[in-house]
Amino acid sequence: MPGFALEFDESFDGPGLDERRWLPYYLPHWSTWERAAARYSFEGGRLHLLIEADQPPWCPELDGELRVSSLQTGLVAGAPGSRAGQHQFDPPATVRNGPHDIRLYTPTYGRFEARFTASADPRLMVAFWMIGLGDAPERSAEICVGEIFGTDVASGTAAVGVGVHPHQDPAVVDDFERVRLPIDVRDVHDYAAEWTPSRIAFFVDGQPVKVVEQDIAYPMQLMLGIYEFPAAPGAEPPSDVYPKRFVVGHVRGYRFLG
Repeated sequence: MPGFALEFDESFDGPGLDERRWLPYYLPHWSTWERAAARYSFEGGRLHLLIEADQPPWCPELDGELRVSSLQTGLVAGAPGSRAGQHQFDPPATVRNGPHDIRLYTPTYGRFEARFTASADPRLMVAFWMIGLGDAPERSAEICVGEIFGTDVASGTAAVGVGVHPHQDPAVVDDFERVRLPIDVRDVHDYAAEWTPSRIAFFVDGQPVKVVEQDIAYPMQLMLGIYEFPAAPGAEPPSDVYPKRFVVGHVRGYRFLG
């Protein structure tokens, strides 16, 4: 890529997860290691992040019956009982285990891309996103490279969520949208973001879909996950076909050359 140099190339060839790059947990400092653990397999040269029938909710005290299998490339949190933890999605949350300061791949600026398939299951969401480490409260914004809810998937079209969220960063303005695209996201597609000091540009299959003209100038970690929400009241009975899958072909990170 012009202006970028490849530095993180994960093709998920297996047979095991490279834990020099990935932590197979979802925000474990707010929960327990057991509940936050990802379930996954390697099949056909791809990573399959799984939701299985017997999988417990990842953090029922704060997030209800939400079940998650996710990988991340960093983990920062303070001492147990403190509120000093990354991605403080629920302000009353307190750290349950820590302290942690693990930085496997935490770039500032660059191009980041993932190749994956999504699902039309109305209870599922899959996402490739980035968050600040939260080592200071304001270093907490999010860059969402691509998130897809099953409820936004139809035959030959889907809405893909892209943009930024400030969380606890007062310098960032929320700029996020679900871009409707004429693609079948159940097939393989490429989702990417180019993050530079002047803007963050978002792409699907190499085509630009959104630009955010803001500068987020601190390290971020990669997040890659599948989420199963509880059935809404009055909704159709949930699918009983398990495991539910998020199939990922590769994830790449390119250093910004300036």
